[in-house]
Amino acid sequence: MHYQKLLKIPTIGKSLYNITPKIEAIVAESSVEIGLCTLFLRHTSASLLIQENADPDVLLDLANFMAKIVPESAKYIHDAEGADDMPAHIRTALTHTSEHIPINRGHLVLGTWQGIYIWEHRQRSQTRELVVHISG
Repeated sequence: MHYQKLLKIPTIGKSLYNITPKIEAIVAESSVEIGLCTLFLRHTSASLLIQENADPDVLLDLANFMAKIVPESAKYIHDAEGADDMPAHIRTALTHTSEHIPINRGHLVLGTWQGIYIWEHRQRSQTRELVVHISG
C-alpha cells in the first residue's frame, strides 16, 4: 500500500519549524500499521532535520553553529536572490532534503527526544512543499 500527501508549510524566516505533529497525523490517516514514511522537501534553500525536541537551546546552538561555518557575510558569486540565498544553498547541501522513518503500530518510530523539523535557511517568509510518502 502507498499513501502520499503534499504539505505546504509556511515559514516566517530563518528558523527550525517542528512538523512532527503534521507528519504523525498523515501517518494516522494512511492507516499503515508497519511500513516506512519518506519525507522529501522540494527545495534547495531549506532542509529537513531530525533533532532534539525537548530543549530549544539545542536548536539555537545548531543555528549558531551553522551561521559560523556558513556566514551570510562571505563573498559568494551567486547573489542574484540576496545575501542569504547562497548560504542557504550551502546549508542545505550540508544537511538533508529527505528523511526515512519507520512506522510501527501506526506510529512513527522516533526516539523519545526526536522531532522532525524543516530548517528554513532564508530570511524572508516562504511556503515550503513537503512530499510525505508512506508505504506499508
